[in-house]
Amino acid sequence: MPAADLPLLIDAARRAGRIATSFTGPAAQRWDKAGGAGPVTEADLAVNDMLTDVLRTARPDYGWLSEETEDTAARLDTDTVFIIDPIDGTRSFVEGSKTWAHSIAVAQGGQITAAAVYLPMLDKFYTAALGQGAALNGVPLTVSAPRQMRDCSVLVTKPALQPHHWRSGVPPALKPGHRPSLAYRLALVAEGRFDGMLTLRDSWEWDIAAGALIVTEAGGTITDRAGLALKFNNPHPTLNGIIAATPLVHEGLHTALQPASA
Repeated sequence: MPAADLPLLIDAARRAGRIATSFTGPAAQRWDKAGGAGPVTEADLAVNDMLTDVLRTARPDYGWLSEETEDTAARLDTDTVFIIDPIDGTRSFVEGSKTWAHSIAVAQGGQITAAAVYLPMLDKFYTAALGQGAALNGVPLTVSAPRQMRDCSVLVTKPALQPHHWRSGVPPALKPGHRPSLAYRLALVAEGRFDGMLTLRDSWEWDIAAGALIVTEAGGTITDRAGLALKFNNPHPTLNGIIAATPLVHEGLHTALQPASA
């Protein structure tokens, strides 16, 4: 029920923004997760607690997958699941930067049906519902329309620029660029500010879920690095890298990459 779920996600994301911005990033208490999984702050946990209460109370029959909640197999027994990153780009939050986001999505049968990505410090609110388009602050979004690969811009981090990833060298369109939030990188493609984004590393579902629908509803194409369609709510909630771009650029990137196993 994308139409019914999206208003719930929008309200929850706005509440998340009010909670997160009540903390001062560098002053917020923080910890390092085990296994080098990165930092977490008291703001992440406060937002996660609120989202758990608000969303699960509203949809008690939905499963739950969040970066800041211990995962269990219970979600695999539900057809519909919330996929949440309370603060995507926690390092950015800790540094006092503005490019962190709340990423909230609903997946049904492995497909994202409703999504919200909210950057409260930039006043940017991206939304999408399956079959109903994507928007930024209520204004419809459409991906860019580059005429050929050499004219495009692709948001990519340095590890993906290693020559061994590419059949015939790194395409000239790929220029290093960094946004701490993967959800925001995807939203920038939907907004048309970049023609594509690429990450070749395994990616957590909660970093990708909301942005994936925003890209496709804006007319873009998104797959894993092997060119396969994304499926969410997997037993191990990771995806095999991401290629998100306009249809032309997606085809060019996928063709230029060395073959990858699924």
